[in-house]
Amino acid sequence: MSVFFYGCITIDGFLADKNHNLDWLYQTGAIEETGYDAFYKNMDITIMGKRTFNEIENLENIESLYPTTQNYVFTHAESLSVKEFIPMNCDLVDFVKQIEHDKNIWIVGGNTILGPLLDQDMVDNMIIQIAPVLLGRGIPLFSQEEMVKRFYLKEVKKYGQFAELIYCKI
Repeated sequence: MSVFFYGCITIDGFLADKNHNLDWLYQTGAIEETGYDAFYKNMDITIMGKRTFNEIENLENIESLYPTTQNYVFTHAESLSVKEFIPMNCDLVDFVKQIEHDKNIWIVGGNTILGPLLDQDMVDNMIIQIAPVLLGRGIPLFSQEEMVKRFYLKEVKKYGQFAELIYCKI
């Protein structure tokens, strides 16, 4: 099993603005300008939090957004508005530990999902795209416990206005 974080942040390290909005991202470029399609083809499972799900649930054709993966949303809700997304109300770390070892897991946004996995040294790869935007305040990507975590910089790519950094766990 490999756990991946794949997402975009601002130059100052924010996933979203202080109101959890992603307008800054949508105004910067399109997904077609990145390596998203190649990345997604290798994923088996997506895991996200409820705030991330709330951001995408009203997109047109959401049913086809992640068509080939099992999609889990960590939430206290018993059901979700889109049947292709499965609500989970359990311990995230325990859930990930029980996933079959031949699966690739994509952590989709959300420091509340990424943080506990980093705390347990369970994130194998981070693909971080950086948009040429400064917000000043917002929702940070990293909120794990204070401890040193080292990764190896495997590759740097440029997609339109985005810089992509590909890190692997040492």
